[in-house]
Amino acid sequence: MATTDTMQPLTTTNLSKLAFDRLEQAIMSGELKPGERLSEVTLARRFGISRGPLREAIGRLEGRNLVERQANQGARVVSLDQAQILDLLVIRESLEGMACRLAATRIRSGEIKRLHRMLDDHAQDAQVVAGKGYFQGGGDLDFHYRIVRASGNARLIKMLDEDLYSLLRLFRQRLSTAPGRPAQALEEHRVVLAALEARDPDAAEAAMRAHIRNSRASISHLVAPDVA
Repeated sequence: MATTDTMQPLTTTNLSKLAFDRLEQAIMSGELKPGERLSEVTLARRFGISRGPLREAIGRLEGRNLVERQANQGARVVSLDQAQILDLLVIRESLEGMACRLAATRIRSGEIKRLHRMLDDHAQDAQVVAGKGYFQGGGDLDFHYRIVRASGNARLIKMLDEDLYSLLRLFRQRLSTAPGRPAQALEEHRVVLAALEARDPDAAEAAMRAHIRNSRASISHLVAPDVA
């Protein structure tokens, strides 16, 4: 899947938003690694912008839980140990299971068809076919996000979208590269979608919970020292 060139200088007037987008992409892609210090001087030079918009972007990323500030050390890309990631995935299983249960009775037929097309596209993705990974974009490009939106529960959507998903996306890409996981995850998505199409809340919740539990089991693949 295509990625944004994070090294291209910013030239438009909306510098704060563009700085946020570039920094977020750099964190998600691993260009800026977990625990790495965010030097305003260095980043301003890299992106070709003043430190004001950059500082605002770092503040927004802190609000998204992707950046943390430590006493006398400044801002750093968030770094979670294995136990902390597992805790997040336990919370995710519960919340997404609930969202999937609600979506089973609320999702529209048109959205079911769009999700079928999405999974068909995923099945053709070169990374999935090669077994190298199952990478999804944010927002409407994400199968899970679309289901959460279909739940129709504004509070639940906010909890997942604003409080958890940015942080989880940082690690989901790595979880999806475990051997055999891409094909398995795609099949699990199809099971979830079948339960939604059948309008079966119990089956939908059970399928989503099983899918996330299997993702949690893949955490042993996270052996890189920058995640430890």
